[in-house]
Amino acid sequence: MAHSTPKVIDNKAMEIGTSSSSSSGNGQDVAHGVPKLVGQDGQDGQDGQDGSGYVLVKADQQSKGKWFAYVKTKQFWVVLLLGQVLSICITSTNTLSQLLSFEGTSIPAFQTFFNYVLLNFIYTTYTIYKYGIKGWARLVWKDGWRFFILAFMDVEGNYFVVLAYRYTTILSAQLINFWAIVIVVAISLIFLKVRYHITQYLGIVLCIGGMGILFGSDHITGNNAFPASDQLKGDLFALLGATFYGLTNTFEEFLVSKRPMYEVIGQLGFWGMLINGVQAAIFDRPSFQSAVWNGKVAGYMTGYTIILALFYSLAPLMFRLSSAAFFNISLLTGNFWGVAIGVKVFHLSIHWMYPIAFVLILVGQVIYFCRESMLAEANKPWLGENQEGGVSGIGTARRRVEKPNAIV
Repeated sequence: MAHSTPKVIDNKAMEIGTSSSSSSGNGQDVAHGVPKLVGQDGQDGQDGQDGSGYVLVKADQQSKGKWFAYVKTKQFWVVLLLGQVLSICITSTNTLSQLLSFEGTSIPAFQTFFNYVLLNFIYTTYTIYKYGIKGWARLVWKDGWRFFILAFMDVEGNYFVVLAYRYTTILSAQLINFWAIVIVVAISLIFLKVRYHITQYLGIVLCIGGMGILFGSDHITGNNAFPASDQLKGDLFALLGATFYGLTNTFEEFLVSKRPMYEVIGQLGFWGMLINGVQAAIFDRPSFQSAVWNGKVAGYMTGYTIILALFYSLAPLMFRLSSAAFFNISLLTGNFWGVAIGVKVFHLSIHWMYPIAFVLILVGQVIYFCRESMLAEANKPWLGENQEGGVSGIGTARRRVEKPNAIV
């Protein structure tokens, strides 16, 4: 999918070559000259008056190709920890989906509807506060189609993955999710012009190898081997859901590198709520009528919505700090966390191979970044050499240049 380049809405702290720029209250940019990074060419910036921004740029250029330059930074550990938080979140929602299925409640579209409602309430409200109602309306009119595509792919990804749990097991559905990695890497190579180092491919292979050990352990012990009513159908649904997830992750990484996170999440929630609501009304009516409704189901649905909303709020930060590819290999530890949660919920036991697999996946993540520069994947190739095509926001390389001491 070829993406046209949207305009940056809230560029801040940019030094301009021959003319100045300003933004109106509704978030629309005024044409400006050629941008420069703060502190470049010895010029002072708003947050880097000692030229530290330029020092960071030079240090990043000099660190390219050096071993473990990025691993030694604080940002790497933030990314590593954030990946595990996201992995626990998605594993928790998978577990709650399985618990809902056990209760006789499987309503794939309706189940995620409240997540989009919550995201829309939080982030669209804040977007309107920032831009004003007219500015928000112009955003929807001009760029709404981009966010509609993003929301459609996301809704379908959620729909088919949740639907898969009606027919297959947690293990089977989670194993197939590695297909999302293949989709992300392929789309990033073709459309975003990302070029992966050999060590990054090696890191991905090691992570998938760790997941293979988890699969072998579960096969030996019988963990996650819950009855599947139609495993082939469930696996196909999981594969389709993983495909939509891969497309969604790549497109969202592209958008949040150019737009404020609250804008992207708000639009995702707005369009997702509409698309999901229509889909639920069409496809989930029979399931809704036959579903079991009790206190447990209400608790599971509430927990699912809150955890999924947290996941959606943190994922864009991961896309900025690293990439959609690393985001997906971070989620591969989900099987480990799934069994850890299952010890309490499903009375499972942790096999001795699990810690080995978990460590192997983490080693793969370190290898993935072992030849990256100090800015690593926060430096997006489609934003220009100086990231002038991107937004200055939390987690972006441009913000790191403007504020070299910022952790994210």
